[in-house]
Amino acid sequence: MTQYNTYVLAVEDDRQIRNYICYLLNTEGFRYIAASTGEGALSILVSEPIDLMLLDLGLPDIDGMEVIRKVREWSDMPIIVISARDQDKEKAAALDLGADDYLTKPFSATELFARIRVVLRYLYKQNSGSKVQSILQVGGLQIDLDKRLLYVDGSETHVTPMEYNLLALFFKNIGKVLTTKQILKEIWGIGYGSDTQALRALMAGLRRKIEKNPAKPRYILTEIGVGYRLVDE
Repeated sequence: MTQYNTYVLAVEDDRQIRNYICYLLNTEGFRYIAASTGEGALSILVSEPIDLMLLDLGLPDIDGMEVIRKVREWSDMPIIVISARDQDKEKAAALDLGADDYLTKPFSATELFARIRVVLRYLYKQNSGSKVQSILQVGGLQIDLDKRLLYVDGSETHVTPMEYNLLALFFKNIGKVLTTKQILKEIWGIGYGSDTQALRALMAGLRRKIEKNPAKPRYILTEIGVGYRLVDE
C-alpha cells in the first residue's frame, strides 16, 4: 500500500465515478476528500491542507478550466485533470493553464496511480529542502546539469546549445506532458508565438542523437496534438 501521507481532493460531479476514485485512493492508503462542484472544491482548498487535486472539467457550476485558473493564482499544487473531454485542444488548454497532467475517461487504476506517482515525486523533491540533483538519468540517457554534458549509453554525446536546453527542460519535468506552447516559451521566449516548425526541427535533431530508432522513439514521446513527454523509467 502506498504511504505518501498525501491529502487528495477528488473533484467529480458523477457520483459513481467519484465513489470509484475515492475507493481507489483508499485502497492505496491516501487521505482524501471529495467535492462535486467547482465552488465546493475551491472552498475546500482554502480550508484544508490539500496536497494534490484530481479534477473533472465538466462540473455543474463552474468549468474545471476556471478552477485551474483560480487555483494557479495562489497555489502550485499538483493538478491532474480527469475528464471525458478527449480533444487535443482541451488537453493542451488545461496543461497551458497549469494542470500537471491529463487523464481521459475511462481510465484504469494502474494509469491513475502512475500519473499520481509522477507528480508526487516532484512535489516531495521540491519540499525536501535537499540540494537539486545535478546529474539526472532516464534509461541510457544521463545529463549533467552543472557541466551541461549529455551521455548516451555511457558515451559523451555532443549536442547543440539549443538541443541541450530542450533536453534539460524535459529532464526537469520527467514524466510530465509539456505542451508545444510551454516549450516554445521556455526555449525561445514568450514572443515566439505558436510556430512549431522550429521545435519540430530541433526535436528531430535531438532524437537522431539520443534514440536508436528516431522513427520509434523510446525516450521523448509525442503526445499528438498536445506536446511531448520524457518517459519516466
